[in-house]
Amino acid sequence: MTRKSVTEQYPEAQPALPPRSRGVIGLFEENCTVCMLCARECPDWCIYIDSHKETVPPAAPGGHERSRNVLDRFAIDFSLCMYCGICIEVCPFDALFWSPEFEYAETDIRDLTHERDKLREWMWTVPAPPALDPGAEEPKEIAAAHKTAEKLAAAQAEPAGPQEGVS
Repeated sequence: MTRKSVTEQYPEAQPALPPRSRGVIGLFEENCTVCMLCARECPDWCIYIDSHKETVPPAAPGGHERSRNVLDRFAIDFSLCMYCGICIEVCPFDALFWSPEFEYAETDIRDLTHERDKLREWMWTVPAPPALDPGAEEPKEIAAAHKTAEKLAAAQAEPAGPQEGVS
C-alpha cells in the first residue's frame, strides 16, 4: 500500500513468473504405466484414461509371457480442473509435471479438454528441477550406486593371485 502501483503491459510484455509456477499439467507419456492413481485421486474427476492390455513375449527362453497396459487415451478437462496438483503428487512414475504455460484459453469450454498430444507438447516447457544445495547430503540412491561402483572397480583392480598347476 505504500508503494506505487505498476501496470503490467501484458500481452505485449510477458510477466516474470516465479520459478515452478503452476500453469498447466504436462504429460511425459513414456513414464505412464496406466496405474490410474492420478484419475482415482483427482477430487474433480477431470482426468480421463483409456487403455488396453497387450501380451509381451518372454524376455528369456523358458520365461513366461507378461501382460502390460498400453495407454490409448489420456485427457485432462481443464474446465473442471482446480489445479490442486494431487495428480502430480500421487504419480509414482513421474509422468505428470507442472508447466508454467498459462496461455491456453479457448472460446468454447468444450475445447478445454486436452488430449495426450497437447499435454505432451507442454512437457517441453517444464523447467528443470532446482539444483541441490551445495552442502546437502548426497541422495541415498546415488550414494548406493557410487558404493557399488567402487566395490566393482576395486574387485577388477585386484591382481590375480598365482595360478596353481601352471609351470
